[in-house]
Amino acid sequence: MSYKIAIASGKGGTGKTTVAINLLVSWQRVIGEHIELVDCDVEEPNAMIFFPEAQKEKEESILQLIPEINRDSCTFCKACVEYCEFNAISLIPHVRFAEVNQSLCHSCGACLVACKHNAINEIPYPIGKVSSYKTNNGYFIKEGRLKIGSLMQTMLIKELKKRVSEHSNIILYDAPPGTSCPVVETISDTDYVIIVAEPTLFGLYDLKLMIKLTREVNLPFGVIINKSGLGDRQVYNFLREEGIQLLGEIPFSKEYAGLYAKGDIVDKASEGIQEVYKNVVAKLSNEIMQYD
Repeated sequence: MSYKIAIASGKGGTGKTTVAINLLVSWQRVIGEHIELVDCDVEEPNAMIFFPEAQKEKEESILQLIPEINRDSCTFCKACVEYCEFNAISLIPHVRFAEVNQSLCHSCGACLVACKHNAINEIPYPIGKVSSYKTNNGYFIKEGRLKIGSLMQTMLIKELKKRVSEHSNIILYDAPPGTSCPVVETISDTDYVIIVAEPTLFGLYDLKLMIKLTREVNLPFGVIINKSGLGDRQVYNFLREEGIQLLGEIPFSKEYAGLYAKGDIVDKASEGIQEVYKNVVAKLSNEIMQYD
């Protein structure tokens, strides 16, 4: 059975994807197990930027079934409107207007149950794509990419997670930023959550939001401080007072930031940075051993 780890943060820009990629590389180098990185930030997937040599092995279009109302069969009884929890259906009987708003529809099927006149059919519409990649170094990566204009992030993430390899020992989910529904879907069935935070007042505020969410879904978690050396000690004081595990600290470095900007962090990170990730992998390996 795969051990699933989500890498999340209360906001964007904290270094979540950077951590996810370095954990993938470090784990593969140190332990050599079959590890898969899954980019669940479907609105802006960017993990593949760091693996330009990767070969796409598979691409699949993900479809959403949207109800379509046949106005010739419809009696405009409004039962479907009453059943719809998302206010996606509009009916105006006196002008025989019937429409389903694709942006609001969640494809729950309630309107099909409500309609007793067989006036509703489902039509498939694409909401995005799921792609699988393999690099020359043996890294396995999957990403979801939402269709521009679609609001079905959570649905696409759910479909993306269904397609992870059954043979992976460890699965790393690079979560979307924030604490909204797509994040909840990403972390919902994981075994452990790594929260990436910055040592600033804003970072502390967003960290508290993410910790609150993680506790509400009852998942074990630890924190990685990125850009350590900036800001102050309030984040560290909070972790100590709450008894929260500090997995590691990644020091702020202009050189490291430059490598990230050029997409070279995979192979060119300094020995000091690599050592930080090796230590994080060692701590997480202990978590997995306790889990087993």
